[in-house]
Amino acid sequence: MIELDLQYATSGTAPAEADLRRWCELALRQRSADSELTIRLVDEPEGRELNSTWRQKDYATNVLSFPADVPDGLLDIPLLGDLVICVPVVEREAAEQDKSLQAHWAHLVIHGCLHLLGYDHIEDDEAEEMESLERQLLAELGHPDPYADE
Repeated sequence: MIELDLQYATSGTAPAEADLRRWCELALRQRSADSELTIRLVDEPEGRELNSTWRQKDYATNVLSFPADVPDGLLDIPLLGDLVICVPVVEREAAEQDKSLQAHWAHLVIHGCLHLLGYDHIEDDEAEEMESLERQLLAELGHPDPYADE
């Protein structure tokens, strides 16, 4: 089961909670344990500040993943981590890339959740594994390959 804490710190329009939950559950279904995570939806100033602080990149990015780094046995909750999604960036990217907003949201939530599970895309082989899983999960939702134009 997923315990999802949604935080709205944006003036933008976000997907329905049911959609966010469905995308998280799909991305996390390989995890047999319960999971608790937070999704914080932000505007560009907060997105930029967090990206600058944690990644030393001075711009707002679409999604940031913060896996929980809690020593085993310290907390009695299945804390997976936090996602921070910058709503205006998601909307702008979907328009620029000629993608449906719903498909782009689904992709970024799934992408962020996979990061919380430890997937990464720094090395080519890791990127291929992560992108392949993203393609598969998005296809299950009826969405096209988000990497088709790359």
